[in-house]
Amino acid sequence: MSEFRFKKRYGQNFLTDKNTIDKIINNIKIIGKTLIIEIGPGNGALTKRLVQLNSDILCFEIDQELKPELDKINSPNLKIIYKDFLTIDLLDYIKGYEEIYVIANIPYYITTPIIEKIIKSKLNIKFMILMVQKEVADRLSAKPGSNDYGYFTVYLSYYYTVSKISNVSRKLFYPVPNVDSALIKLEIKENRIKVDEEKFFKFVKECFRFKRKNIKNNLLKYDLNIVNNVLSKYNHNLSNRAEDFTLVEFIDLFNSLNI
Repeated sequence: MSEFRFKKRYGQNFLTDKNTIDKIINNIKIIGKTLIIEIGPGNGALTKRLVQLNSDILCFEIDQELKPELDKINSPNLKIIYKDFLTIDLLDYIKGYEEIYVIANIPYYITTPIIEKIIKSKLNIKFMILMVQKEVADRLSAKPGSNDYGYFTVYLSYYYTVSKISNVSRKLFYPVPNVDSALIKLEIKENRIKVDEEKFFKFVKECFRFKRKNIKNNLLKYDLNIVNNVLSKYNHNLSNRAEDFTLVEFIDLFNSLNI
């Protein structure tokens, strides 16, 4: 790797810490015929450990200059696709697996698009372990009432239970990035409340339209009496902000308004 040219446009910062890799591996429990999708294997430090698991490994790597390094990982259960993950159709590559897991070290600027793509694929992805910028991890795992809690937190919490595994110092990557990272785990919610997802998430966006304003100002076009009646069940009122509400409260409010 001494002659490799790291590319800022791909957010290439390769994890060098064995203990962090151990944490990722220890959080993977293989059940049945399993596929692990690794997004952005980089120099293959984690991939070398993943191929030792009783699972098929499918990697997506955008940078073809990494092929000579990744080709050194000679394993029958490994397949590497040299394409941009955001441009491929996952259904073209995935068939016949009982369990699908996603492992990824994601540059901060494409964190949201990658998660949205995975969710919209409608594949039965049981859990994800993601390395993301620490501030992004705080936002994705935020609880109601915190400043980090926002629309995308609610969106993600509809599908997954999000927990932080650990913070990861910038010093554990090469080249050293300008920010610290964190490992988060997303576990699928098998029995989530069913709603019209398109309409529901449009409504949640409206609730967060002006994040620092109270819910009354964001929902003026709706019947505020109904809004207030629903909120009162949860000890809220029209002066609360959207960041105060749980997923269940958003769903109750949405259903009560008959949107």
